[in-house]
Amino acid sequence: MATTLVRPRTTTESAPRAHKALRHLGPNWYASVMGTAIVANAGATLPYQLPGQRVACQLVWALSAAALAVLLTARAGHWLHHRDQARAHLLDPAVAPFYGCLAMALLAVGGGTLIVGKDLIGEPAAVAADAVLFTAGTAIGLVMAVAVPYLMVVRHKVEPHQATPVWLLPLVAPMVSAALGPLLIPHLPEGQPRETMLLACYAMFGISLLATLLMLPLVFGRLIMSGPLPLALTPTLFLVLGPLGQSTTAVNQLADMAPQSIGAPYAGALGAFAVVYGVPVMGFALLWLALAAAMLVRAARNGMGFAMTWWALTFPVGTCVTGAAGLARHTGLTAFAWLAAALFLTLLTTWLLAAAHTLRGLSTGRLLAAPR
Repeated sequence: MATTLVRPRTTTESAPRAHKALRHLGPNWYASVMGTAIVANAGATLPYQLPGQRVACQLVWALSAAALAVLLTARAGHWLHHRDQARAHLLDPAVAPFYGCLAMALLAVGGGTLIVGKDLIGEPAAVAADAVLFTAGTAIGLVMAVAVPYLMVVRHKVEPHQATPVWLLPLVAPMVSAALGPLLIPHLPEGQPRETMLLACYAMFGISLLATLLMLPLVFGRLIMSGPLPLALTPTLFLVLGPLGQSTTAVNQLADMAPQSIGAPYAGALGAFAVVYGVPVMGFALLWLALAAAMLVRAARNGMGFAMTWWALTFPVGTCVTGAAGLARHTGLTAFAWLAAALFLTLLTTWLLAAAHTLRGLSTGRLLAAPR
């Protein structure tokens, strides 16, 4: 009697093709949602508004919300069918920091729901949606701000020359909460609920700022001592703009809400703090923007191709747009209004480039292939 030998099929081989395509879908993909949402949020809050601009922002917000829904579903499939790869991502010091992007994607889309989405779905639904997304994003962001550094200390084996701006990602998430939390304050009962939200946002501002101040010297020291980043990682230099622009946005947003949330002595002081803090930080952000742009030009001349790291050119620049717009609002200076407009044009250009290359990479399957 003949015996038929059957080669055991691995989990990956037996999985449907759609499941196979998810195997290498990492948490870095949430950066595309963040980068799309910030275009809508920044465009709707610019000091200058053109005819049809708000409608365009509504469409971009809807696109970001749809992208978030698709990506959450895909990432759930990744964890369901490829747990080994998901665990490997958490234990990889180059990938684990991107888990902070999940929190920021939820927060950015949630904030956009109140900024422009309410025009499409109504204010009550927008408030409810943002409350859910803000709560989830904040909780995940605070967990990742602790969990990722913990893994870096006790599980990851890192060397000084491996430091990159990607390490900042889990630390910036609480700052995004601090910047977008004030949108919910007018919808809270007067008194202690508003004051609690205001001070909680300032606490998250402090968490993120102080953690960034600990990490940033490692990143800059690596550049000085070890030279430029690899070509594909060069766009991540723009991630340093994230905590700078987002913290400036946060103090200005919180200053707007302070009179409704806290007593007179503090409300006035917080309004002054928004300018005293925001102006020098925005100055440093422009300095870093020039340095990062110079390094990007160098990398492009040396043959840098497209990678998902290009999305680092979007959200961080967008936070500088909202930060400059906030300073324009509180100082009344036209210079900040023009700066916000110029940065928004830069944001829009980089978003179009990143989105076009991402769609092309998805259509060819290259972006979902195993990394080389």
